[in-house]
Amino acid sequence: MFTSEKGVVEEWLSEFKTLPETSLPNYATNLKDKSSLVSSLYKVIQEPQSELLEPVCHQLFEFYRSGEEQLLRFTLQFLPELIWCYLAVSASRNVHSSGCIEALLLGVYNLEIVDKQGHSKVLSFTIPSLSKPSVYHEPSSIGSMALTESALSQHGLSKVVYSGPHPQREMLTAQNRFEVLTFLLLCYNAALTYMPSVSLQSLCQICSRICVCGYPRQHVRKYKGVSSRIPVSSGFMVQMLTGIYFALYNGEWDLAQKALDDITYRAQLELYPEPLLVANAIKASLPHGAMKSSKEGTRCIQVEITPTSSRISRNAVTSMSIRGHRWKRHGGSKGNRQNRSSSDMDTVSCWNLQSRFKSDLSFQKIVFKI
Repeated sequence: MFTSEKGVVEEWLSEFKTLPETSLPNYATNLKDKSSLVSSLYKVIQEPQSELLEPVCHQLFEFYRSGEEQLLRFTLQFLPELIWCYLAVSASRNVHSSGCIEALLLGVYNLEIVDKQGHSKVLSFTIPSLSKPSVYHEPSSIGSMALTESALSQHGLSKVVYSGPHPQREMLTAQNRFEVLTFLLLCYNAALTYMPSVSLQSLCQICSRICVCGYPRQHVRKYKGVSSRIPVSSGFMVQMLTGIYFALYNGEWDLAQKALDDITYRAQLELYPEPLLVANAIKASLPHGAMKSSKEGTRCIQVEITPTSSRISRNAVTSMSIRGHRWKRHGGSKGNRQNRSSSDMDTVSCWNLQSRFKSDLSFQKIVFKI
């Protein structure tokens, strides 16, 4: 780390300590434009033995619990790099050098699992309907589901998945490590639209490293440093894929596609069905050429929405469409016989109804006479 970069970080540390509370919103707004500071902080985080790492982690945590939205997002942009550094140190079994990073991750986790009143949060998610387009499918490729969707909408059968309440953690262990890290990535993905390009690049790079370290593909990627295998959970990989899919359409096509291949590679080795399903769905929805998305402006996932048309009404199965299909299929002569037989059946049915109605009337007259 150069002396100039170290000076930038030290100035940032001392500036916030002397900042009055009334100047906090203005300070938070101007902070995101300091690209030299962001790059210097990344270098501090990437050096576990740096003397600046502990005060940097402490100040990032102060940003997160300040209540200022801009400061919270400033801390969140370093979350992928912090997770990688923690996992890399844990894989090398040198846990003592990651104490301040672990404390920061635990602090963010414990703040996110409760609301402002201190009550545990319960997150809910409504599973989308297959009859409506999403980032993974188009309803036109599945076929008409007007009858099924109509029945479901009438009965209000929408499945809601709940997450939480999550327990507070005082330390990270092998048992709760990926429960905490998965939730942290969920929080990061919730703020993806506010993350700068450098943060998305970091996300793609750490996803590739986590998935291939200790495996033969590490030599293909020419990753140096950590050579031990880093264990991952299925839910953690699904959260990685969520961020990667966003990065694909927001200026990081090459890095994100490489990370997608590496996550698929690791999911195949681990035999995890959930990340394999999501990864293959993402690959199936990708365009053939590279996306030339602008790195500036509005960030979003591009989705081709099916235009509103009369397709559903044409494909809807009704009694008239069944009759029309039957006439076209069997032709004129056979249709005439069916027409006569159906009319005969209608005549018999009407005669039976009339007979039953007359018998009911006669029965009522007998009852009244009695």
